[in-house]
Amino acid sequence: MEISELEKQQESLVLQMGKVGDGTVKTDDGEEVSEGQIVQLVSFTLDDVSYGVDILSVHEILRIPQITRLPNCPFFIKGVINLRGNVIPVVDVRVRFGFQAAKMTEMSRIIVIEAESKQIGLLVDNVSSVIRIKDSNVDPPTVFIDGVSEEFIAGVGRLKDRLVVILNLQNVLYTDQEIEDKKNLQLLTSDRKRK
Repeated sequence: MEISELEKQQESLVLQMGKVGDGTVKTDDGEEVSEGQIVQLVSFTLDDVSYGVDILSVHEILRIPQITRLPNCPFFIKGVINLRGNVIPVVDVRVRFGFQAAKMTEMSRIIVIEAESKQIGLLVDNVSSVIRIKDSNVDPPTVFIDGVSEEFIAGVGRLKDRLVVILNLQNVLYTDQEIEDKKNLQLLTSDRKRK
C-alpha cells in the first residue's frame, strides 16, 4: 500500500466529514479543531498495540521487497533494500523494541521514513490507516508508563477507544550505546555553551 492510497483514504474521510468551518476540521474523535492543532499519523500495530509515525516523516509504504542481509549489522537491522537506486536499511521494529520476531505475512509492510536526513525502512506487521489526533490529546510517555525510553517514544495519543504510541524516529537506527553516546555529547555541548 502506497502512502498515496492512505492519503486518499484520509481525503475520502475528510470529504465524508467535511470541513466544519474556515480552516477547521474534525479529528478521528469527532472534535472540531483548527488544522494546526491536529497531529496526523500513519498507524500500524505490533502485538495488538497501535503505534503511529508522523505522516510528514513517511515517504511511502511498500509491500515486502527482496531484503539483502548484511554481515555484522546490529541485531535489529533486517538488511537493506534497493528503492529506485537508493540502498535503504530496514529496521525490524518488533526486534528493535524487544518483541519476538514475527513471520512476514501478506499484511507485513515497510514504512519508508526520513530520520536525521536518512531514509530508513521500518518493517511492521501491518499498516492500519492515517489517523488524526488533537495535539492536546497527546501526552508524554512518562505520564502513562514509568521507565519507558523516551529515545523511542515521543508521546501517547488518546482516542476515544484506544491509545496510540507515537514514535520518536530519530534514534530507531542507532544501537543503545550510540544513543547513550549521543546524549552524553549533547550534555557536554550544552554544558560548554552555558559556561
